[in-house]
Amino acid sequence: MAIFTGSGVAIVTPFNEDLSVNFNQLAKLIDFQINNKTDCIVICGTTGEASTLSDEEQLECIKVAVEHTNKRVPVIAGTGSNDTNHGIELSKKAAALGVDGLLQVTPYYNKTTQKGLVEHFSAIASSVDLPIMLYNVPSRTGMNITPQTAAILSKIENIVAIKEASGNIAQIVELVKLCEGRLDLYSGNDDHIVPLLSLGGLGVVSVVANILPRETH
Repeated sequence: MAIFTGSGVAIVTPFNEDLSVNFNQLAKLIDFQINNKTDCIVICGTTGEASTLSDEEQLECIKVAVEHTNKRVPVIAGTGSNDTNHGIELSKKAAALGVDGLLQVTPYYNKTTQKGLVEHFSAIASSVDLPIMLYNVPSRTGMNITPQTAAILSKIENIVAIKEASGNIAQIVELVKLCEGRLDLYSGNDDHIVPLLSLGGLGVVSVVANILPRETH
């Protein structure tokens, strides 16, 4: 069963002037999204500036999202890291907070091999009993999940989806072919929603939905 269908928002993290997280405003943003037809809250992703948050801030954002959403829509938490052990630790803690799924970005900066990607994602997947959405955004991470690697990962029971932000339509066509329906496909680029839907995608994890949620939906 899909984690969600339709429009998920890669929700921003609001900050106070002293750069602390404004958790009250985060709750208000969640209400705004749900009231305007957003189908899923994706917390602590790239747009949520997770890489700038401490673990404590990140986990508190996830906690607020889970508690304030209160099962109205699914919550997917970004717990990816370029350190496999750190990714496992964050994923376990997010799972304990009650999220509905985890977003796992490719490990950045280290530039592992495709075999290394399989080992990294496999280790995180085996550490939690939650559906996992892979996140392929090579323009930011320096690492690309090839269609062949995605096909291998799609055979792991709880790796169920991929957020594709490579911008490479030919690659995504090959991914869909090789995965044979085992990975739900979501657009990671707002300008590629229609092409990915035409390839069988289930929706988008959107940036522009932060300001235009109803229109994105």
